[in-house]
Amino acid sequence: MNNYKKTAVIVGVLYILGTLAGILSVIFTSSLLDGPDFLNKIAASQNQFKLAALCVLVMGLMLAVVPVMLYPILKKYNQRLALGYVVFRGALETFGSILLVITWLFLGNLSLQSVAGGALNASFFQLLGGLFLKGADSISAVNGLIFGLGALILYYVFYQSKLVPRWLSVWGILAILLNLTTSILVMFNLQSPFSPINYVMNFPIFLQEMVMAVWLIVKGFNPNKFSVIN
Repeated sequence: MNNYKKTAVIVGVLYILGTLAGILSVIFTSSLLDGPDFLNKIAASQNQFKLAALCVLVMGLMLAVVPVMLYPILKKYNQRLALGYVVFRGALETFGSILLVITWLFLGNLSLQSVAGGALNASFFQLLGGLFLKGADSISAVNGLIFGLGALILYYVFYQSKLVPRWLSVWGILAILLNLTTSILVMFNLQSPFSPINYVMNFPIFLQEMVMAVWLIVKGFNPNKFSVIN
């Protein structure tokens, strides 16, 4: 197995594992962060909430490795965009994931304090919890924009280089534009992060990335381009 094939396999596996971790984080939190009694639900499910935070951290770290692995290849076609991809997906998105984890951990501790404080301080904790929750939603929305811009860079370079079939690149560009729309709607409070339409609008990019991941594992990069990047 040559180095380019190894890179393609590693990237494909990281995409799948990172996405799986992200999906698990949504599954673990969707029932906890929705509704006015979210603090009570988080307090009663601390391990589940911490596990969700761990999944976000794992997702961020795994997907941060992808641009590092791809940079030596992408820079042969467009060094500036390759560097931009590393900055967006490797640095900024990872920072956003860590910031989200920290915010969730604060929210988890706050939920315990809310239960201990009783009804007397309920309104105070509810207000503070709401601020943390809104902050987490804003971080997720901004991270979604960073993810989308980084993905646009990747799929443009893929389209330009033909390292993967162009239909995959075009699918990725169209799907990520839809994904960016959801991030903007959530950022401006026009759509809930847990709205069913949000999942529908994000499904095309999820499916595209999984198809691309399997393609990279099985097929690798276009072998006709190896002579170009050597």
